[in-house]
Amino acid sequence: MFSDPLADMLTRIRNAGQAKHKSVDIPGSRVKTALADVMKQEGYIKNYKFIKDNKQGILRIFLKYDAGAKHVIDGLERVSKPSRRVYAAGDEIEPVLKGLGVAVLSTSKGLMTDAQARKQKIGGEVLCNIW
Repeated sequence: MFSDPLADMLTRIRNAGQAKHKSVDIPGSRVKTALADVMKQEGYIKNYKFIKDNKQGILRIFLKYDAGAKHVIDGLERVSKPSRRVYAAGDEIEPVLKGLGVAVLSTSKGLMTDAQARKQKIGGEVLCNIW
């Protein structure tokens, strides 16, 4: 059993990308599905699919590669952890790699990118950085 499901999801995506897999299966949840939706909107994954089973479900993520068969995601970093939560106000959110990456925040209006949160001037918990 793992204590941080989002860190496990990010690690599975990172490892599958390095191993050049077409897809990766992750135990499903609403937060993981919302994170996969943000990653799809930002162009870091091709698609995702939630497969229902008699348990919690499976989230299948289809990975994206460039023309040279290099994984599109260069890095994934978990920012807020169960032992240390990181929060940021709407005007305090720092861009990732000077705007080349994306920070994903959990806000009162759902999961969104740092740019969307700055535009709407709402803060929240910084879940992870993707570049």
